Amino acid sequence: MTVHFIGAGPGAADLITLRGRDLVASCPVCIYAGSLVPDEILSHCPKGARIVNSAPLDLDAIIAECRMAHDAGQDVARLHSGDPSVWSALGEQMERLREEGIPVSITPGVPAFAAAAATLGAELTLPGVVQSVVLTRTSGRASAMPERETLAEFAATGATLAIHLSIHRLSDVVAELLPFYGEDCPVAVVFRASWPDEKIIRGTLATIVGEMDDGITRTALILVGKALGGESGRRSALYSPDYDRRYRPRVAADARSGPIDQD
Repeated sequence: MTVHFIGAGPGAADLITLRGRDLVASCPVCIYAGSLVPDEILSHCPKGARIVNSAPLDLDAIIAECRMAHDAGQDVARLHSGDPSVWSALGEQMERLREEGIPVSITPGVPAFAAAAATLGAELTLPGVVQSVVLTRTSGRASAMPERETLAEFAATGATLAIHLSIHRLSDVVAELLPFYGEDCPVAVVFRASWPDEKIIRGTLATIVGEMDDGITRTALILVGKALGGESGRRSALYSPDYDRRYRPRVAADARSGPIDQD
């Protein structure tokens, strides 16, 4: 018996991986993360499966469900939204399960920032402009931020910021970032990326607060950085005909440009 932690993806039911879908279909027990996992994914559960919404459960109750399945010799599909490697409480669940001798596995999922970038039609890194993406959040009731992990510390690098779980503090986020990125820095708020009711609000650090929809108070990602404006950097060497690489040596590019004079 194994508890399979599965990233269900950002929202769209067809963004779960094939491995994740097949594991859900094979497990007689499914514990899923409430409103963050669409019902369409639960449709992959086998007929007669025990389906448990973890939203009202504390850690002890979740582990108890897994222990009950373990005692019955039943595999568990433990569905988390996005990818379980970030902000999922995966570590504390796995620690408890290992203490109880219950095997676990992890199947990654499509993270929210990747779905948001796809929705925006944006590359979050641009040669010569920005080559780093920081996934972060602000302090919340569930967990405070470590002392050195501040928005100012990250903003000082000029990286593209993907700020999770912070839409309720948008004004504070803007105030902290303005000295580093400037008023004209592009910002995008993506509400429920890949869901049918997905919404995009674009602006700059100077305008985004005024352009926000008052109804968006959760489940939204804030993206900040010059890459969002489509600012041109230098072209990547990856596809340059002059770039020598294992699968496309420079001689091949030279050959395409015409015959080589042997004299």
